[in-house]
Amino acid sequence: MADSRTQINALIIDAADPERLAAFWAEVLGRPVVGRTGPYVWLRRENGLGIGFQRAGEPAPGKNRMHFDVSCADPAAERKRIEALGGRRLEGYEDGGFLVMADPEGNEFCVIPDGPLDLDDEGRTDYLR
Repeated sequence: MADSRTQINALIIDAADPERLAAFWAEVLGRPVVGRTGPYVWLRRENGLGIGFQRAGEPAPGKNRMHFDVSCADPAAERKRIEALGGRRLEGYEDGGFLVMADPEGNEFCVIPDGPLDLDDEGRTDYLR
């Protein structure tokens, strides 16, 4: 019997400007842009996972239903670097203790510390305190 596991092959992010968004994420993740095909711009595949940006005609209608968590040694320093690249911190998430950012098109993502993340029973953390 063939292996029937389904795996995530790539994450595709809709974008008004896929070139700009790919350039932002290439810098954040340290994955260079490696290809362009039709409406797609691709970052280098790592650990089997591709990341692509697809031109979309209309903006997202509301809050993201899925987001990235990116990890690093120093979330506060990474926040400054991401802001210098064109991202911004989103307000309203302080009570949860997470550093929630948005990329240049408003897609939300969290910056978390490397290693285990302690959460309370409500799903809150305190790594920024």
